[in-house]
Amino acid sequence: MANTYTQLNIHVVFAVKGRENILPSGLRPELFKYISGILTNTRQFSLAVNGYKDHVHIFFEMSTDKSLSDIVRIVKANSSKWINKNSFIAGHFSWQEGYGGFSYSRSQRDSVIKYIMKQEEHHYQRTFREEYLDMLKSFDIRFDDHYIFEFYD
Repeated sequence: MANTYTQLNIHVVFAVKGRENILPSGLRPELFKYISGILTNTRQFSLAVNGYKDHVHIFFEMSTDKSLSDIVRIVKANSSKWINKNSFIAGHFSWQEGYGGFSYSRSQRDSVIKYIMKQEEHHYQRTFREEYLDMLKSFDIRFDDHYIFEFYD
């Protein structure tokens, strides 16, 4: 769209259905590359994609031609289809419903990228539940415990 200028840096977090620890270390790099490709194919500028055994963080500069919910739906649908088609996981794989979405200024990009790229390191010290609830609280997002990801710590 002509004369439309934005700077939307979006961090999204979503989890494996049932919060199972089923994203093995051998699969994760390929999965993250695949998700980055999905972002690129939807005209988003991928800044960082990483995660751990049970969840994924994506950070991208969002274009104005799609809504955030559409982008996340496309990423989750295509990545789960890819995992299932290639039988990377025993049984049927799917992501949990929902996601957390957080916006950052351009000046915060480097610190967010570093944080996302050190996911494995973070989770030696704290659980995904602690990480996710801290994010919601630091962004002052009201939430209902009933609708938060299923956590099995």
